[in-house]
Amino acid sequence: MGIKERHERDREAVRRAILDAARELFVSEGYQNVSMRKIAERIEYSAAAIYGYFPSKDDIFFALAEEGFRLLGDFDDPPRRQRLLALPPLERLRESFWHLYEFGVKYPAYFSLMFIDRDVPRISREYERFAFVRDMKARLIDLIQSCIDCGSLPLTVDPSAACRMITMGVLGISAMRLSGRLGTAEELDPVARDILHTLLAGLQAGVPLHAPDIPCLSSSVAVENVSSSGVAS
Repeated sequence: MGIKERHERDREAVRRAILDAARELFVSEGYQNVSMRKIAERIEYSAAAIYGYFPSKDDIFFALAEEGFRLLGDFDDPPRRQRLLALPPLERLRESFWHLYEFGVKYPAYFSLMFIDRDVPRISREYERFAFVRDMKARLIDLIQSCIDCGSLPLTVDPSAACRMITMGVLGISAMRLSGRLGTAEELDPVARDILHTLLAGLQAGVPLHAPDIPCLSSSVAVENVSSSGVAS
């Protein structure tokens, strides 16, 4: 390995250590209570040294949020994408939203940071960096429209409103699972299934949705951000 390659490897290792330490601190102590100095102390570096990797604490958050959303999108899992595409539209929709719930199970620290902490920066400040999240939302709304077109959902269903409603329901049970306040995590998995099935059954039955639209990308925890596993496109 050459000097340049070794330097790049070492630099990436430090960057990874910074992100891992910051994620743990943000979740355990709250974003607002963590300083660059505290992150540096966790990895036994000087604060000045980590500024060479990230200009600010907000930049560390944006890097973590981007990682989280990409994990949520399963960009590196072509087999899963192909398996979903083989399903009928309604089942594809069901599995896509179940994937959002599974994300909270598999990556609780990312979930807490992205969807629970109210003090994190608004990702609209990094509009272009998170363009792929808007694409994920658009693909999921298109999938809901496909369900309407094939007759699995009524013509009266508004795809954007339906996307928002199901997302909020799944995020809610995910947050309660993470809090541990309504029983064990394993006990809540069947409840999450019931909630998702009931939400979809309500749409199939033509239950009207009355909530006003919520601006897209208003914050890192906005439900429109999460429209989530657009992997099912």
